[in-house]
Amino acid sequence: MVAPARAIRHPTVDDLDRAWRAVGEYLVPTPLLVTGMAADTWLKVDSWQPTGSFKVRGALAALSALDERSKAAGVVAASAGNHGLGVAYGATRLGIPATVVVPRTASAAKVAALAEFAVDLVQHGEDYDAAEAYAISIAGDGRAFISPYNDPNVIAGQATIGRELSDQLTPPFTVVAPIGGGGLVAGLSLWATTQAGVRVVGVEAVASRAVSAAVTRGSIAPVPIADTLADGLAGNLEPGSITPEIIAKYTQALTAVTEAEIRDGMRFLAADHGLVVEGSGAVAIAALLAGKVEAQGRRIVVVVTGRNIALPALADVLAAGH
Repeated sequence: MVAPARAIRHPTVDDLDRAWRAVGEYLVPTPLLVTGMAADTWLKVDSWQPTGSFKVRGALAALSALDERSKAAGVVAASAGNHGLGVAYGATRLGIPATVVVPRTASAAKVAALAEFAVDLVQHGEDYDAAEAYAISIAGDGRAFISPYNDPNVIAGQATIGRELSDQLTPPFTVVAPIGGGGLVAGLSLWATTQAGVRVVGVEAVASRAVSAAVTRGSIAPVPIADTLADGLAGNLEPGSITPEIIAKYTQALTAVTEAEIRDGMRFLAADHGLVVEGSGAVAIAALLAGKVEAQGRRIVVVVTGRNIALPALADVLAAGH
């Protein structure tokens, strides 16, 4: 049985300002590196966050926005791994009790990292969709559910990447970023409405295209999800999710990359930049390498979103390139 849609408000520019202040208390700006592949192409390296993923931004913004009663009651989060790490990190820093639900198939590297935090770690279901439904079902009684994408404060927190770019690079430029549930691209696209000359392109894995399907249909419906190296992007959307509507309104283009292209992206980042990047974190550079992003005369910023991959899986990808 599908759970009823939750009523979630859309984020505002004021939310972006509050998130910027909240995130700035705990995180420093991540670097912007020049790539060797083309002139005026840059990497925004958010894989260097303390949790190994950009998702700590949204988690900190959402946790900081809770009232004191909600902070005392605690929170519940569903995650493929990286959002859970962000919630665990933020909850530990803010002294908030947290339960993190991940699927039993979650990355071993992410589960091991989660186990290092003083949170209640629950492994439930065989995929993200099952973990999310269970997490929503056990929230309540004062405990807030913090979605990795369907939450205005999470979306605003992810938009702080854009706020940092405002200080690092002068427009015009195009920002290319991954899409799973759409929180990052929705946040960046909302931020881009406050900037002249900034475009946003979202990149999915071909194996999991829930957001682009919802944008095309104008409504959310389940789509087939295949196995993918970009495990952090895989899964369907919570009913009533706000990200497709935001993306449809403000994002300039959507595209998708294959598993082979994701591996090419990971190998490029490792060989040319010495960066350890998980599959989800490499989809944006994969799209650029595959010629699926149009520069339209602008500089390009590729968001590198995460590094949490088990070493044997990384070794397999790198070895296959030789």
